[in-house]
Amino acid sequence: MNKPKKSIELFCLTAALGIVFMLASCASYDYTAFKASNPHSILVMPPVNRDPDVNAPATFLATSVYPLAESGYYVIAPTVSDQMFKQNGVTVAEESWAIDYRRLNQIFGADTALYIEITRFGASFIVVTSKLVAEANAKLVDLRTGQQIWDGKVRVEASNTFGSSGGGLLGMVVTAAVNQAINTLSDKAHKNGRDANYMLLSAGRSNGLLYGPYHPKYKTD
Repeated sequence: MNKPKKSIELFCLTAALGIVFMLASCASYDYTAFKASNPHSILVMPPVNRDPDVNAPATFLATSVYPLAESGYYVIAPTVSDQMFKQNGVTVAEESWAIDYRRLNQIFGADTALYIEITRFGASFIVVTSKLVAEANAKLVDLRTGQQIWDGKVRVEASNTFGSSGGGLLGMVVTAAVNQAINTLSDKAHKNGRDANYMLLSAGRSNGLLYGPYHPKYKTD
């Protein structure tokens, strides 16, 4: 029997919690606009959160710097940009997104701005499984022209499926509920979000960012 062709690329990481994975499109990405922009610096905008978990924006903002810096870009420190927004009365992420790109370029001096939209974050309970999900979309905009030069999306899951060692279905449900509480109260959700950010923002990945000017592989991809 012939095996069906795969239309997605599956990245798997074995973890104590379960299996962490990301589904990414194999379609070739058009980097024409990205290469023409040739960004050197990135301003990470306050993430917009569509999930009820209020901790999601802090996780994605705090863990965005390392993959971007490791990819060869100068990143405006989030503590500096966050303070600047607050001093100017901008306390809601959606309000910061409405600021004109030319104004952002003038204030921060960055070539580009990264906009992250969080669609899912944290623990959820499905029958006998407690699952951690981190899902987000992102776009990179040239602050000199207002043109979007890149976009991407990521979904990372970490889950446990429980077997019945006693107590039947009820025991499995109780165990899953307890695990969900642990996942929610611990830093496992934060780590899951961090993994999603690395998959989304690290250069050298399928359809990811290109290497920046401060990386040895600059202009080799």
